[in-house]
Amino acid sequence: MEHFDVAVIGGGQSGLATAHALLRHGLRPVVLEASDRAAGAWPHYYDSLTLFSPARYSSLPGMPFPGADRDRYPHRAEVVAYLTAYAGRLDAEIRTECRVSAVRRTADVFEVDLEGGDRLSARGVVAASGTFGRPHRTALPGLDGFTGQVLHAADYRSPAPFADRRMVVVGAGNSAVQIAAELAKSARVTLATRGPVKFAAQRVLGRDLHWWLTRTGLDTAPLGRLLPRPPAQPVLDDGRYQAALAAGQPDRRQVFTGADGAKLGWPDGEREEVDAIVLATGYRPDLPYLALLHGALDADGNPRHRDGLATGVPGLAFVGLEWQRSLSSNSLRGVGRDADRIARRLAAHLGRP
Repeated sequence: MEHFDVAVIGGGQSGLATAHALLRHGLRPVVLEASDRAAGAWPHYYDSLTLFSPARYSSLPGMPFPGADRDRYPHRAEVVAYLTAYAGRLDAEIRTECRVSAVRRTADVFEVDLEGGDRLSARGVVAASGTFGRPHRTALPGLDGFTGQVLHAADYRSPAPFADRRMVVVGAGNSAVQIAAELAKSARVTLATRGPVKFAAQRVLGRDLHWWLTRTGLDTAPLGRLLPRPPAQPVLDDGRYQAALAAGQPDRRQVFTGADGAKLGWPDGEREEVDAIVLATGYRPDLPYLALLHGALDADGNPRHRDGLATGVPGLAFVGLEWQRSLSSNSLRGVGRDADRIARRLAAHLGRP
């Protein structure tokens, strides 16, 4: 059986940043990525997605985001190319098409089972598999009986298949608003939310919001442990999305009250036929492979941790969780800080080889 210092599960931005940090702290990692390339979920996001932070604030440790315009907002394809290049420069073993099925504790090491029957061992494990594999489908009135198409934002790629159709997008976050506004250019779209959409200005006094977050220290403040659950973040907007909603493209309504076949009922009593519903209702940590580690997860499958270190399983850690330690924990600009902290703590716990 092969043995490593640390097995890093997930080869996206969190896993790559973790491998970089582990190497800096003298540990030998192996990165286990389920897909065919080390770019995480980015290749699977919708085509028009752009980063909410400018290129200058969107780098992993050791490699600036490329391009002359440091204030542009990179597109999804640029992020995929960046992560692929980062993985290629990283002096760590990265194994793609290598899905972890289970992690178990045996004596003083972890045994990591891989789909297909292979197994390896490690003194430490970092779960960096993100959330894309576990889309959250909010319970909504009548949704189970709706006979139209229902898809999650994870399944949405472009508006082309939905042209001229009646669409409902459920959610009040960045993805919900972006997808709804994009669809509204070629379809009749309602953004269904439980309350008003909260916006935050993309630029304040001529500066991008991330400049202010960095200068004030709010981006790195260790607030994660103070929050019983991650708060809903406002929609970052340069004005286009508020203008689109004000123009009714899309319109916004309270969440529907029920469904009868392909017809949805609205709080005002109106009933209308709808072709498809897009659930932009977020994700949850994707950690089924930790189910055999007693104390690693709570009853809902969420990690038990403090600042990313598992509270009940020594040698286990997490990187890339939303609000793991700070506002920027699960972002390109901030995951490197958490990864370095975790690597430093694991090096102290395990002792360097």
